[in-house]
Amino acid sequence: MAGMARMAVVLFNLGGPNSLEAVQPFLFNLFNDPAIMNLPGPIRYALAKVISWRRAPIARDIYARLGGHSPLLEQTQTQAEALEDLLKARGHDVRCLIAMRYWEPYIREAVARVRTLKPDHLVLLPLYPQYSGTTAGSSLTQWNEEASKVGLTVRTHKVCCYPTEPGFVKALRDLTAVEVAKARTVGEPIVLFSAHGLPRKIIEAGDPYQKQVEETVAAVVAALGEPRVEARLCFQSRVGPMEWIGPSTEDEIARAGALGRPVVVVPVAFVSEHSETLVELDLEYAHFAQNHGVPLYLRVPTVGRHPAFIGGLADLVERAVRVDGGPSSHINHRICDSVCKRCPHRQVAAA
Repeated sequence: MAGMARMAVVLFNLGGPNSLEAVQPFLFNLFNDPAIMNLPGPIRYALAKVISWRRAPIARDIYARLGGHSPLLEQTQTQAEALEDLLKARGHDVRCLIAMRYWEPYIREAVARVRTLKPDHLVLLPLYPQYSGTTAGSSLTQWNEEASKVGLTVRTHKVCCYPTEPGFVKALRDLTAVEVAKARTVGEPIVLFSAHGLPRKIIEAGDPYQKQVEETVAAVVAALGEPRVEARLCFQSRVGPMEWIGPSTEDEIARAGALGRPVVVVPVAFVSEHSETLVELDLEYAHFAQNHGVPLYLRVPTVGRHPAFIGGLADLVERAVRVDGGPSSHINHRICDSVCKRCPHRQVAAA
């Protein structure tokens, strides 16, 4: 990365509907992803049509409570702007772009912009600290497909994960410590690190997500430096009848209520505010906590534009270009635990 080489950074996120009319097609795009439903194409398409039609009324109600659209794009834009500003301050000639998996701006649109920019280096940076084939993996696969369609050739560097990246951990630690101090005005809190759940069969097939979330929790608890803090990992947003990883966030809230303990909820796998934080955590789970005797329910903000988090992202970008070759993380070429057969590094090594 000598001199002023031109660089483009693409930040990947899930995306969200920008109107109530967009809710059903957004859901269809989500459930038609083979990384979400690993079924033959025609069957997956038909099921996605049915599921999106059935879930659309519930989802529209959720987004109506958020002003009629998802705030995720605006959140991601502010992060991209902050990252671009910091990288420029570090001396880089850089443009930061956004690519959403299931709604606008789509990945194919970001591919087109990169072709126009003609950078010397391209860094693909998922805004998912913990790797899963259903999130970062799906986005990176889609990028490869769209880039191949238009013959995009640029020196590309991929960030796969950063579950214990120091800036990310510091941001979570700082934000969590504030809410823990507030909770202690009524008692010693239980700190619930809540992550989006996944069907157990995906984890059992070797997806690294759960283990990496556990690593994040351990790192944040260590950074808090308070042995008396009771921290528990739990999972939210279950959908459908299949078995999901647990324990559930609701069960842990109910347990805290039975003990008469205040609760501090930390969104450990989300870096931006959206429906799972603003509605599920802030409204639905807060109401659930009140009904189950929790004396005080507090929710830690997502890391958003926290300077330590943005600094960590900038470090990841610089490291990815330096390391070169294969997916990278904050510890360069990361190899997950041997049970994580779907770790992207392990898959590259086995190819």
